[in-house]
Amino acid sequence: MTATDMFWIFIKTFIVVNVLMLHVAYVVYFERKVIGHMQARLGPMRVGWHGLLQPIADGIKLFFKEDIIPSSADRAVFYLSPVIGVIAAISSLAVVPLWEGFSIANLNIGILYMLALSSIGAYSVILAGWASNSKYSFLGGLRSSAQVISYEISMGLSLVGVLMLAGSANLSDIVRAQSDAWFILYQPLACFVFVMSAIAETNRAPFDLPEAETELVAGYVTEYSGMRFGLFFMAEYAGMFAMSALGTICFLGGWSGPDFGIFAHVPGIVWFLLKVYGCIFFYFWIRATLPRYRYDQLMDLGWKIFIPLSLANIVVTGLVKILWK
Repeated sequence: MTATDMFWIFIKTFIVVNVLMLHVAYVVYFERKVIGHMQARLGPMRVGWHGLLQPIADGIKLFFKEDIIPSSADRAVFYLSPVIGVIAAISSLAVVPLWEGFSIANLNIGILYMLALSSIGAYSVILAGWASNSKYSFLGGLRSSAQVISYEISMGLSLVGVLMLAGSANLSDIVRAQSDAWFILYQPLACFVFVMSAIAETNRAPFDLPEAETELVAGYVTEYSGMRFGLFFMAEYAGMFAMSALGTICFLGGWSGPDFGIFAHVPGIVWFLLKVYGCIFFYFWIRATLPRYRYDQLMDLGWKIFIPLSLANIVVTGLVKILWK
């Protein structure tokens, strides 16, 4: 690898990491505003114009807040857990093409890479629950492990139909395969299963059982404070961005947009981010609309409904491809 190649990898990494950090800072503000208006209130208003400086104030507060560590905690694992989650979430974006020809690494197995890192991110929650030496944290970690096993399977199976249509696991190739029509038109059932599984994978409402405050105080983050709590927050919202980006690439055409009139001149990154934030808005909409599932309902939904639906979708897609030929 030449010095020029190393330089461009550094520039791409700098762009992706900064886009992600800006996202993490202001998507929390976006969520508070969206849910506030859905509930007939204003959301953040006091720090800056319409509360625009609230994320900065929250970051400063978390940075200087006292970092309390339980005396009986496993300190090494307690320190390492939030770092694993952040690194896994950020690293997953290395293969995401923000526009035509732009990605840090153009892997032939991009989908498998992102699914693998989303699974590694679950270790952050599991280890945090175990290392805290608290029954509430431990139960939250156990719930997360079962949740990941259940919904990682249905998420992976839901993407098999996309791979069959695109003929490649490379994310850029999948986007190019949707030049005529987005895969959501051919794979609506797979898209539905993927979206629901992604919500469960990122521990978001109504599948936020690992941190259910109604019975587990705050679940796996009960014993965390200060910047370590902030790292878990960062990992959660970075994971939302990664899952939304994967859904955008696999079902919504990635960076592609209408190729007529003034729309043809809109940069690909604009279309990509509009679709990603549309998916993230759906996260917020679901949170403001649906109550939290019971744990047995969560397991039933994954094993008895989503996995059979994903398998049926694979069979139907295969039959249609055979008959189409």
